[in-house]
Amino acid sequence: MPIRIYNSLTKKKEIFESLEPGKVTMYVCGPTVYDSCHIGHGRSAVVFDVIGRYLESKGYVITYVRNFTDVDDKIIRRAQEMNTDCATISEKYIKEFYEDMDALFVRRATIEPKATEHIDAILRIIGTLVEKGVAYEIDGDVYFSVESFEGYGKLSGRKLEDMEAGARVDVDERKKNPFDFALWKGAKPGEPSWDSPWGKGRPGWHIECSGMSSQYLGKTFDIHGGGKDLIFPHHENEIAQSEAAFGVQFVRYWVHNGFVNINHEKMSKSLGNFLLIRDILKTYHPEAVRLFLLSSHYRSPVDFTPQAMEEAETALEKIYGVKARMESVNGDSRTGENGASTGDYWHRFQNAMDDDFNTAQGIGILFEMVRNVNRALDESDENLPPEKISEIRSAYSDLSEMGVILGILNTDAETYFQRKKERGLQDASVDAAWVEQMILERKEARKAKNWKRADEIRDELVRMNILLEDRPEGTIWKIG
Repeated sequence: MPIRIYNSLTKKKEIFESLEPGKVTMYVCGPTVYDSCHIGHGRSAVVFDVIGRYLESKGYVITYVRNFTDVDDKIIRRAQEMNTDCATISEKYIKEFYEDMDALFVRRATIEPKATEHIDAILRIIGTLVEKGVAYEIDGDVYFSVESFEGYGKLSGRKLEDMEAGARVDVDERKKNPFDFALWKGAKPGEPSWDSPWGKGRPGWHIECSGMSSQYLGKTFDIHGGGKDLIFPHHENEIAQSEAAFGVQFVRYWVHNGFVNINHEKMSKSLGNFLLIRDILKTYHPEAVRLFLLSSHYRSPVDFTPQAMEEAETALEKIYGVKARMESVNGDSRTGENGASTGDYWHRFQNAMDDDFNTAQGIGILFEMVRNVNRALDESDENLPPEKISEIRSAYSDLSEMGVILGILNTDAETYFQRKKERGLQDASVDAAWVEQMILERKEARKAKNWKRADEIRDELVRMNILLEDRPEGTIWKIG
Protein backbone atom coordinates (compact mmCIF):
# COMPACT_ATOMS: atom_id res chain seq x y z
CA MET A 1 0.00 0.00 0.00
CA PRO A 2 1.49 3.38 -0.96
CA ILE A 3 1.88 6.17 1.58
CA ARG A 4 -0.70 8.94 1.25
CA ILE A 5 0.07 12.35 2.74
CA TYR A 6 -2.28 15.27 3.31
CA ASN A 7 -0.62 18.16 1.47
CA SER A 8 -1.40 21.52 3.08
CA LEU A 9 -0.72 23.17 -0.27
CA THR A 10 -3.30 21.23 -2.30
CA LYS A 11 -5.64 20.61 0.68
CA LYS A 12 -5.97 16.91 -0.12
CA LYS A 13 -4.29 13.56 0.43
CA GLU A 14 -1.81 12.59 -2.25
CA ILE A 15 0.19 9.44 -2.96
CA PHE A 16 3.72 10.09 -1.80
CA GLU A 17 6.38 9.87 -4.48
CA SER A 18 9.82 11.11 -3.57
CA LEU A 19 11.91 13.07 -6.04
CA GLU A 20 14.54 10.36 -6.03
CA PRO A 21 13.39 6.75 -5.65
CA GLY A 22 14.34 5.29 -2.30
CA LYS A 23 15.36 8.64 -0.82
CA VAL A 24 13.43 11.33 1.08
CA THR A 25 14.47 14.92 1.70
CA MET A 26 12.70 16.59 4.62
CA TYR A 27 13.05 20.00 6.27
CA VAL A 28 11.29 20.85 9.53
CA CYS A 29 11.38 24.27 11.16
CA GLY A 30 13.15 23.98 14.47
CA PRO A 31 12.96 26.31 17.47
CA THR A 32 13.87 29.96 17.80
CA VAL A 33 16.24 29.52 20.71
CA TYR A 34 15.37 32.30 23.13
CA ASP A 35 13.51 30.27 25.79
CA SER A 36 12.87 26.76 27.09
CA CYS A 37 10.81 24.38 24.95
CA HIS A 38 7.09 24.04 25.67
CA ILE A 39 4.82 21.08 24.96
CA GLY A 40 3.88 22.55 21.57
CA HIS A 41 7.51 22.27 20.48
CA GLY A 42 7.42 18.74 21.82
CA ARG A 43 4.47 17.76 19.67
CA SER A 44 6.06 18.98 16.45
CA ALA A 45 9.35 17.26 17.28
CA VAL A 46 7.65 13.96 18.18
CA VAL A 47 5.35 14.01 15.13
CA PHE A 48 8.18 14.46 12.65
CA ASP A 49 10.37 12.03 14.57
CA VAL A 50 7.68 9.39 14.04
CA ILE A 51 7.25 10.33 10.38
CA GLY A 52 10.98 9.93 9.88
CA ARG A 53 11.04 6.61 11.73
CA TYR A 54 8.18 5.28 9.63
CA LEU A 55 9.65 6.37 6.31
CA GLU A 56 12.88 4.61 7.27
CA SER A 57 10.92 1.46 8.12
CA LYS A 58 9.57 1.55 4.56
CA GLY A 59 13.10 1.44 3.22
CA TYR A 60 13.71 5.12 2.49
CA VAL A 61 17.05 6.77 3.17
CA ILE A 62 16.19 10.13 4.73
CA THR A 63 18.06 13.38 4.76
CA TYR A 64 16.29 15.20 7.58
CA VAL A 65 17.18 18.84 8.23
CA ARG A 66 15.88 20.59 11.36
CA ASN A 67 17.27 24.07 11.91
CA PHE A 68 17.93 26.39 14.81
CA THR A 69 16.92 30.03 14.41
CA ASP A 70 19.73 31.59 16.42
CA VAL A 71 19.40 35.22 15.32
CA ASP A 72 16.03 36.87 15.64
CA ASP A 73 14.24 39.81 17.27
CA LYS A 74 13.18 37.65 20.24
CA ILE A 75 16.72 36.44 20.87
CA ILE A 76 18.03 39.99 20.71
CA ARG A 77 15.43 41.19 23.22
CA ARG A 78 16.19 38.31 25.59
CA ALA A 79 19.93 39.02 25.37
CA GLN A 80 19.30 42.68 26.20
CA GLU A 81 17.06 41.73 29.14
CA MET A 82 19.76 39.44 30.54
CA ASN A 83 22.61 41.83 29.74
CA THR A 84 24.45 39.30 27.58
CA ASP A 85 24.96 38.52 23.90
CA CYS A 86 22.80 36.57 21.45
CA ALA A 87 25.30 33.73 21.09
CA THR A 88 25.20 33.05 24.83
CA ILE A 89 21.39 32.98 24.81
CA SER A 90 21.10 30.74 21.78
CA GLU A 91 23.70 28.25 23.00
CA LYS A 92 21.96 27.98 26.38
CA TYR A 93 18.61 27.13 24.83
CA ILE A 94 20.05 24.85 22.13
CA LYS A 95 21.56 22.82 24.97
CA GLU A 96 18.18 22.75 26.74
CA PHE A 97 16.46 21.71 23.49
CA TYR A 98 18.71 18.68 23.16
CA GLU A 99 18.15 17.73 26.79
CA ASP A 100 14.37 17.89 26.32
CA MET A 101 14.38 16.01 23.02
CA ASP A 102 16.71 13.31 24.32
CA ALA A 103 14.39 12.85 27.29
CA LEU A 104 11.46 12.37 24.89
CA PHE A 105 13.46 9.89 22.79
CA VAL A 106 13.38 12.22 19.78
CA ARG A 107 16.21 11.24 17.48
CA ARG A 108 18.64 13.81 16.13
CA ALA A 109 18.03 15.05 12.61
CA THR A 110 20.56 14.24 9.90
CA ILE A 111 21.65 17.89 9.76
CA GLU A 112 20.88 20.54 12.37
CA PRO A 113 22.11 23.87 10.98
CA LYS A 114 22.19 27.25 12.69
CA ALA A 115 21.13 30.33 10.77
CA THR A 116 24.22 32.30 11.79
CA GLU A 117 26.45 29.69 10.13
CA HIS A 118 24.70 30.09 6.75
CA ILE A 119 24.83 33.81 6.07
CA ASP A 120 26.56 33.32 2.69
CA ALA A 121 23.81 31.00 1.42
CA ILE A 122 21.19 33.50 2.61
CA LEU A 123 22.94 36.43 0.94
CA ARG A 124 23.12 34.56 -2.39
CA ILE A 125 19.35 34.13 -2.47
CA ILE A 126 18.71 37.75 -1.50
CA GLY A 127 21.13 38.89 -4.23
CA THR A 128 19.26 36.78 -6.79
CA LEU A 129 15.93 38.27 -5.73
CA VAL A 130 17.28 41.82 -5.98
CA GLU A 131 18.75 41.10 -9.45
CA LYS A 132 15.39 39.74 -10.60
CA GLY A 133 13.62 42.89 -9.42
CA VAL A 134 11.36 41.10 -6.93
CA ALA A 135 13.21 42.53 -3.92
CA TYR A 136 14.28 46.10 -3.25
CA GLU A 137 16.66 47.90 -0.91
CA ILE A 138 15.82 50.95 1.20
CA ASP A 139 18.30 52.48 3.62
CA GLY A 140 20.17 49.21 4.17
CA ASP A 141 17.00 47.09 4.52
CA VAL A 142 15.97 44.67 1.77
CA TYR A 143 12.31 43.71 1.28
CA PHE A 144 10.56 41.10 -0.82
CA SER A 145 7.77 42.49 -2.99
CA VAL A 146 4.76 40.24 -2.41
CA GLU A 147 2.93 41.72 -5.41
CA SER A 148 5.73 40.50 -7.67
CA PHE A 149 4.96 36.86 -6.85
CA GLU A 150 1.79 35.77 -8.59
CA GLY A 151 1.15 32.79 -6.35
CA TYR A 152 1.37 34.63 -3.05
CA GLY A 153 -1.19 33.18 -0.64
CA LYS A 154 -1.48 29.75 -2.28
CA LEU A 155 -0.48 27.86 0.88
CA SER A 156 -2.59 29.77 3.39
CA GLY A 157 -5.48 30.42 1.03
CA ARG A 158 -5.27 34.15 1.68
CA LYS A 159 -5.71 36.62 -1.16
CA LEU A 160 -3.44 39.61 -1.08
CA GLU A 161 -6.22 42.04 -1.98
CA ASP A 162 -8.34 40.77 0.93
CA MET A 163 -5.43 41.07 3.34
CA GLU A 164 -4.75 44.61 2.17
CA ALA A 165 -8.38 45.62 2.67
CA GLY A 166 -8.37 44.55 6.31
CA ALA A 167 -4.70 45.12 7.03
CA ARG A 168 -3.68 45.83 10.59
CA VAL A 169 0.07 45.82 10.27
CA ASP A 170 2.71 48.28 11.36
CA VAL A 171 2.84 50.78 8.55
CA ASP A 172 6.28 51.44 7.10
CA GLU A 173 5.84 54.14 4.51
CA ARG A 174 9.05 53.06 2.82
CA LYS A 175 7.58 49.72 1.74
CA LYS A 176 5.73 49.34 -1.56
CA ASN A 177 3.13 47.12 0.12
CA PRO A 178 2.37 46.74 3.84
CA PHE A 179 2.89 42.96 3.51
CA ASP A 180 6.34 43.18 1.93
CA PHE A 181 8.63 41.37 4.33
CA ALA A 182 12.24 41.85 5.33
CA LEU A 183 14.94 39.73 3.74
CA TRP A 184 17.78 41.75 5.27
CA LYS A 185 17.64 44.14 8.22
CA GLY A 186 20.14 46.99 8.44
CA ALA A 187 22.39 46.95 11.49
CA LYS A 188 21.27 48.64 14.69
CA PRO A 189 23.44 49.45 17.72
CA GLY A 190 23.95 46.48 19.99
CA GLU A 191 22.64 43.92 17.48
CA PRO A 192 24.67 41.17 15.76
CA SER A 193 25.48 42.01 12.14
CA TRP A 194 27.28 40.72 9.06
CA ASP A 195 28.64 42.39 5.93
CA SER A 196 26.42 42.45 2.85
CA PRO A 197 26.16 44.32 -0.47
CA TRP A 198 23.57 46.55 1.25
CA GLY A 199 25.64 47.27 4.32
CA LYS A 200 25.99 45.58 7.67
CA GLY A 201 22.89 43.82 8.95
CA ARG A 202 21.25 40.50 9.66
CA PRO A 203 18.82 38.19 7.83
CA GLY A 204 15.05 38.19 8.27
CA TRP A 205 13.45 35.09 9.77
CA HIS A 206 11.85 33.70 6.60
CA ILE A 207 14.94 33.87 4.39
CA GLU A 208 16.98 31.92 6.94
CA CYS A 209 14.99 28.73 6.28
CA SER A 210 15.18 29.15 2.50
CA GLY A 211 18.94 29.54 2.74
CA MET A 212 19.48 26.49 4.94
CA SER A 213 17.02 24.18 3.18
CA SER A 214 18.37 24.96 -0.29
CA GLN A 215 21.97 24.47 0.81
CA TYR A 216 21.36 20.93 2.06
CA LEU A 217 18.32 19.71 0.11
CA GLY A 218 18.44 21.65 -3.16
CA LYS A 219 16.00 24.01 -4.85
CA THR A 220 13.17 21.47 -4.61
CA PHE A 221 12.74 18.86 -1.89
CA ASP A 222 10.12 16.36 -0.76
CA ILE A 223 8.63 17.34 2.61
CA HIS A 224 8.53 20.58 4.56
CA GLY A 225 7.06 20.37 8.05
CA GLY A 226 6.15 22.49 11.03
CA GLY A 227 3.27 23.60 13.22
CA LYS A 228 0.08 25.04 11.75
CA ASP A 229 1.02 28.42 13.22
CA LEU A 230 3.84 28.62 10.67
CA ILE A 231 1.62 28.38 7.57
CA PHE A 232 1.25 32.16 7.50
CA PRO A 233 3.36 34.15 7.22
CA HIS A 234 6.49 32.02 7.61
CA HIS A 235 5.89 29.18 5.17
CA GLU A 236 3.94 31.38 2.77
CA ASN A 237 6.93 33.71 2.59
CA GLU A 238 9.37 30.82 2.23
CA ILE A 239 7.48 29.68 -0.86
CA ALA A 240 7.39 33.16 -2.37
CA GLN A 241 11.07 33.98 -1.95
CA SER A 242 12.34 30.50 -2.88
CA GLU A 243 10.23 30.02 -5.99
CA ALA A 244 10.87 33.60 -7.09
CA ALA A 245 14.62 33.05 -6.72
CA PHE A 246 14.93 29.57 -8.21
CA GLY A 247 12.03 29.47 -10.67
CA VAL A 248 10.99 25.93 -9.66
CA GLN A 249 8.60 24.33 -7.17
CA PHE A 250 9.98 24.76 -3.67
CA VAL A 251 8.36 21.85 -1.78
CA ARG A 252 6.31 18.89 -3.00
CA TYR A 253 4.45 18.02 0.25
CA TRP A 254 3.66 20.49 3.03
CA VAL A 255 2.92 18.80 6.37
CA HIS A 256 1.61 20.73 9.40
CA ASN A 257 0.82 19.45 12.88
CA GLY A 258 -2.03 20.76 15.04
CA PHE A 259 -1.81 22.70 18.28
CA VAL A 260 -1.60 21.52 21.87
CA ASN A 261 -4.34 23.06 24.00
CA ILE A 262 -4.19 23.15 27.80
CA ASN A 263 -7.45 22.22 29.54
CA HIS A 264 -9.43 23.19 26.42
CA GLU A 265 -7.71 26.58 26.13
CA LYS A 266 -5.04 27.78 23.75
CA MET A 267 -1.65 27.69 25.41
CA SER A 268 -0.26 31.16 26.09
CA LYS A 269 1.93 32.88 28.62
CA SER A 270 -0.78 35.48 29.27
CA LEU A 271 -3.18 32.76 30.46
CA GLY A 272 -0.54 31.23 32.68
CA ASN A 273 -0.89 27.81 31.05
CA PHE A 274 2.45 27.74 29.28
CA LEU A 275 3.78 24.24 30.02
CA LEU A 276 7.47 23.51 29.57
CA ILE A 277 8.60 20.02 28.57
CA ARG A 278 11.07 19.79 31.44
CA ASP A 279 8.35 20.59 33.96
CA ILE A 280 5.95 18.02 32.50
CA LEU A 281 8.64 15.34 32.68
CA LYS A 282 8.98 15.87 36.42
CA THR A 283 5.53 14.30 36.76
CA TYR A 284 4.97 12.07 33.75
CA HIS A 285 7.01 9.34 32.07
CA PRO A 286 8.47 10.60 28.75
CA GLU A 287 7.00 7.65 26.84
CA ALA A 288 3.58 8.47 28.30
CA VAL A 289 4.05 12.01 26.97
CA ARG A 290 4.84 10.56 23.54
CA LEU A 291 1.74 8.35 23.67
CA PHE A 292 -0.38 11.35 24.60
CA LEU A 293 1.02 13.49 21.78
CA LEU A 294 0.42 10.69 19.26
CA SER A 295 -3.03 9.72 20.55
CA SER A 296 -4.72 12.13 18.13
CA HIS A 297 -4.04 12.45 14.42
CA TYR A 298 -1.12 14.83 13.94
CA ARG A 299 -3.26 17.37 12.04
CA SER A 300 -5.83 17.56 14.86
CA PRO A 301 -5.48 19.57 18.06
CA VAL A 302 -4.73 17.61 21.23
CA ASP A 303 -5.87 18.71 24.69
CA PHE A 304 -3.37 18.41 27.54
CA THR A 305 -5.22 17.66 30.79
CA PRO A 306 -4.31 15.76 33.95
CA GLN A 307 -6.91 13.15 33.02
CA ALA A 308 -5.43 12.70 29.54
CA MET A 309 -1.97 12.27 31.00
CA GLU A 310 -3.14 9.79 33.62
CA GLU A 311 -4.77 7.80 30.84
CA ALA A 312 -1.50 7.88 28.90
CA GLU A 313 0.40 6.68 31.98
CA THR A 314 -2.08 3.83 32.45
CA ALA A 315 -1.86 2.94 28.76
CA LEU A 316 1.93 2.77 28.96
CA GLU A 317 1.71 0.50 32.02
CA LYS A 318 -0.56 -1.89 30.13
CA ILE A 319 1.87 -2.03 27.20
CA TYR A 320 4.83 -2.79 29.44
CA GLY A 321 2.69 -5.24 31.39
CA VAL A 322 1.83 -7.27 28.31
CA LYS A 323 5.44 -7.05 27.14
CA ALA A 324 6.54 -8.66 30.42
CA ARG A 325 3.92 -11.39 30.09
CA MET A 326 4.91 -12.20 26.51
CA GLU A 327 8.57 -12.40 27.45
CA SER A 328 7.67 -14.96 30.10
CA VAL A 329 6.15 -17.28 27.48
CA ASN A 330 8.59 -20.12 26.99
CA GLY A 331 11.35 -18.07 28.63
CA ASP A 332 11.77 -15.28 26.10
CA SER A 333 9.98 -14.30 22.92
CA ARG A 334 12.16 -11.48 21.73
CA THR A 335 12.53 -11.04 17.99
CA GLY A 336 15.78 -12.38 16.62
CA GLU A 337 16.06 -15.14 19.22
CA ASN A 338 13.19 -17.27 18.04
CA GLY A 339 12.77 -16.49 14.36
CA ALA A 340 9.34 -14.99 14.94
CA SER A 341 8.02 -12.86 12.09
CA THR A 342 5.61 -9.98 12.18
CA GLY A 343 1.94 -10.69 11.79
CA ASP A 344 -1.47 -9.15 11.24
CA TYR A 345 -1.23 -6.42 13.87
CA TRP A 346 1.93 -4.96 12.36
CA HIS A 347 0.49 -5.05 8.85
CA ARG A 348 -2.67 -3.28 10.01
CA PHE A 349 -0.53 -0.75 11.87
CA GLN A 350 1.35 -0.11 8.63
CA ASN A 351 -1.94 0.45 6.80
CA ALA A 352 -2.89 3.07 9.38
CA MET A 353 0.47 4.80 9.06
CA ASP A 354 0.30 4.65 5.27
CA ASP A 355 -2.89 6.71 5.52
CA ASP A 356 -1.33 10.09 6.39
CA PHE A 357 0.65 8.76 9.37
CA ASN A 358 -2.46 7.97 11.44
CA THR A 359 -0.84 7.24 14.80
CA ALA A 360 -4.20 7.44 16.59
CA GLN A 361 -5.51 4.48 14.59
CA GLY A 362 -2.17 2.71 14.92
CA ILE A 363 -2.24 3.00 18.71
CA GLY A 364 -5.77 1.62 18.65
CA ILE A 365 -4.47 -1.46 16.82
CA LEU A 366 -1.66 -1.79 19.36
CA PHE A 367 -4.18 -1.88 22.22
CA GLU A 368 -6.34 -4.37 20.39
CA MET A 369 -3.27 -6.58 20.39
CA VAL A 370 -2.67 -5.91 24.12
CA ARG A 371 -6.23 -6.96 24.96
CA ASN A 372 -6.14 -10.06 22.79
CA VAL A 373 -2.77 -11.26 24.07
CA ASN A 374 -3.80 -10.74 27.68
CA ARG A 375 -7.03 -12.60 27.00
CA ALA A 376 -5.19 -15.51 25.36
CA LEU A 377 -2.80 -15.78 28.30
CA ASP A 378 -5.63 -15.47 30.83
CA GLU A 379 -7.57 -18.28 29.18
CA SER A 380 -4.61 -20.67 29.31
CA ASP A 381 -4.49 -22.38 32.68
CA GLU A 382 -2.11 -25.05 31.40
CA ASN A 383 0.97 -24.88 29.23
CA LEU A 384 0.37 -22.96 26.05
CA PRO A 385 0.10 -25.18 22.97
CA PRO A 386 2.79 -24.64 20.29
CA GLU A 387 0.45 -22.69 18.00
CA LYS A 388 -0.40 -20.26 20.80
CA ILE A 389 3.28 -19.78 21.59
CA SER A 390 3.86 -19.01 17.91
CA GLU A 391 1.03 -16.46 17.93
CA ILE A 392 2.41 -14.79 21.06
CA ARG A 393 5.87 -14.58 19.55
CA SER A 394 4.47 -13.09 16.36
CA ALA A 395 2.53 -10.56 18.42
CA TYR A 396 5.72 -9.71 20.32
CA SER A 397 7.45 -9.01 17.02
CA ASP A 398 4.52 -6.78 16.05
CA LEU A 399 4.75 -4.97 19.39
CA SER A 400 8.49 -4.43 18.93
CA GLU A 401 8.04 -2.96 15.45
CA MET A 402 5.23 -0.67 16.57
CA GLY A 403 7.29 0.42 19.55
CA VAL A 404 10.17 1.47 17.32
CA ILE A 405 7.90 3.65 15.17
CA LEU A 406 6.11 5.25 18.12
CA GLY A 407 9.35 5.71 20.04
CA ILE A 408 8.21 3.75 23.08
CA LEU A 409 9.36 0.54 24.82
CA ASN A 410 12.87 1.92 25.00
CA THR A 411 13.65 -0.22 28.03
CA ASP A 412 12.75 -3.67 29.34
CA ALA A 413 9.64 -4.15 31.45
CA GLU A 414 11.49 -4.89 34.67
CA THR A 415 13.51 -1.68 34.41
CA TYR A 416 10.41 0.31 33.53
CA PHE A 417 8.50 -0.83 36.61
CA GLN A 418 11.52 -0.42 38.85
CA ARG A 419 12.08 3.15 37.67
CA LYS A 420 8.39 3.82 38.02
CA LYS A 421 8.58 2.79 41.64
CA GLU A 422 11.71 4.87 42.18
CA ARG A 423 10.04 7.95 40.72
CA GLY A 424 7.44 7.65 43.44
CA LEU A 425 4.58 7.38 41.00
CA GLN A 426 3.14 4.42 42.93
CA ASP A 427 3.10 3.35 46.56
CA ALA A 428 5.74 0.69 46.97
CA SER A 429 4.04 -0.82 50.00
CA VAL A 430 1.94 -3.89 49.11
CA ASP A 431 -0.58 -5.85 51.17
CA ALA A 432 0.36 -9.41 50.21
CA ALA A 433 -2.88 -10.90 51.56
CA TRP A 434 -4.92 -8.48 49.49
CA VAL A 435 -2.89 -9.31 46.35
CA GLU A 436 -3.48 -13.03 46.92
CA GLN A 437 -7.20 -12.37 47.34
CA MET A 438 -7.27 -10.42 44.08
CA ILE A 439 -5.47 -13.25 42.28
CA LEU A 440 -8.00 -15.72 43.65
CA GLU A 441 -10.88 -13.52 42.49
CA ARG A 442 -9.27 -13.27 39.07
CA LYS A 443 -8.95 -17.07 38.93
CA GLU A 444 -12.66 -17.45 39.72
CA ALA A 445 -13.53 -14.83 37.08
CA ARG A 446 -11.51 -16.74 34.49
CA LYS A 447 -13.23 -20.00 35.39
CA ALA A 448 -16.57 -18.26 34.89
CA LYS A 449 -15.23 -16.82 31.59
CA ASN A 450 -15.83 -13.34 32.98
CA TRP A 451 -12.90 -11.98 31.00
CA LYS A 452 -13.89 -8.36 31.60
CA ARG A 453 -13.51 -8.70 35.37
CA ALA A 454 -10.32 -10.73 35.00
CA ASP A 455 -8.88 -7.94 32.84
CA GLU A 456 -9.92 -5.29 35.36
CA ILE A 457 -8.17 -7.11 38.21
CA ARG A 458 -4.98 -7.62 36.23
CA ASP A 459 -4.94 -3.95 35.13
CA GLU A 460 -5.47 -2.79 38.71
CA LEU A 461 -2.52 -4.88 39.87
CA VAL A 462 -0.35 -3.56 37.03
CA ARG A 463 -1.16 -0.01 38.10
CA MET A 464 0.17 -0.96 41.54
CA ASN A 465 3.41 -2.15 39.96
CA ILE A 466 2.52 -5.83 40.52
CA LEU A 467 3.30 -8.25 37.70
CA LEU A 468 1.49 -11.58 37.28
CA GLU A 469 2.90 -14.71 35.69
CA ASP A 470 0.50 -17.58 35.01
CA ARG A 471 2.13 -21.00 35.33
CA PRO A 472 0.70 -24.56 35.24
CA GLU A 473 1.04 -24.78 39.02
CA GLY A 474 -0.70 -21.44 39.51
CA THR A 475 -0.23 -17.69 39.27
CA ILE A 476 2.80 -16.07 40.87
CA TRP A 477 3.27 -12.36 41.42
CA LYS A 478 6.10 -9.95 42.04
CA ILE A 479 6.65 -6.25 42.45
CA GLY A 480 8.02 -4.85 39.22
